[in-house]
Amino acid sequence: MNPLEIRSAYLGSKEYMDPLKDEVDGIVKIQDQLILSSAPPIKTLWALNTWQTPIVLAIDSINDGAKKLKAIQRNWCLYSYQSHRRAKLIQEKLPQIFAKPLRFPCPPPSSPIGSWTLLTQHQILASSQCSSLFQNGEILFEEDREGPPSRAYLKLYEALTRMGKFPQPGEFCIDAGGSPGGWTWAVQKLGARVLSVDRSSLDWEIRSLPNVEYRKGDAFVLKPSDFDQVDWLFSDIICYPEKLFEWLSIWVNAKKCKNFVSTIKFQGTSDYSIARKFLEFEGSQVFHLYNNKHELTWIRTNFSPDEKNSKEENFIE
Repeated sequence: MNPLEIRSAYLGSKEYMDPLKDEVDGIVKIQDQLILSSAPPIKTLWALNTWQTPIVLAIDSINDGAKKLKAIQRNWCLYSYQSHRRAKLIQEKLPQIFAKPLRFPCPPPSSPIGSWTLLTQHQILASSQCSSLFQNGEILFEEDREGPPSRAYLKLYEALTRMGKFPQPGEFCIDAGGSPGGWTWAVQKLGARVLSVDRSSLDWEIRSLPNVEYRKGDAFVLKPSDFDQVDWLFSDIICYPEKLFEWLSIWVNAKKCKNFVSTIKFQGTSDYSIARKFLEFEGSQVFHLYNNKHELTWIRTNFSPDEKNSKEENFIE
């Protein structure tokens, strides 16, 4: 491997490296969960973090490595796949970055963070610009082990944090496929009104919360014409992506809903190309969340002009 060939790098989830490899051209080498590429950086669906400006630094010692990283910028996060002891000693000489779990709701970090790794004992690969503002793309939250009936709410926490926008008190939200109620619980906690629709029953404790209405049935029968206005449409439905896309197309084209968050679930060795069709909706993004499993998350939002101007620079890709 010629280090000078590396023009981008992609950090993926250990269990879902195969679809990420299919997205990346010019692969030079794969180091554990890090894909090194000779091609310019691209927006992928499956990367947790994209290293957009990688350079190779020759170092003589641990102190020299830390000195050269600090000369570029302050904040650095280590991704270690070899020479772990040496890499740890270099990281310990850099300014400390605290990564305590976030208390939802909260804005994403405002300070960018670079990523680095040891290619050899005397070579650092470092990227000052990355796609994620979180260390190695990992977004951790303080967990509630009593209120929600499952941990699925962490996906919603992460999606909304990446959007930098949250349901507001009094807004009307639909939670399609809401059972057992994790997403409904999270949205209700923000003060919004929630209509939860699922063939399976909603947890009794969630159903009894204020501003929660449960409707037993197929969420796909919900039509925009049934409502005057919807502020948020959430979906964690287990279904084929093609069916989900067809249903969401009706809602997007009706222009009655302002904001969307939906998982796109896959089964087995799926054809992941369908996920890119969701990008055809204007203002959409699709990505693999740290808290996603064999699924992607699609978001689409309509910011007001003032919100759009303030969010554009901070929107995490």
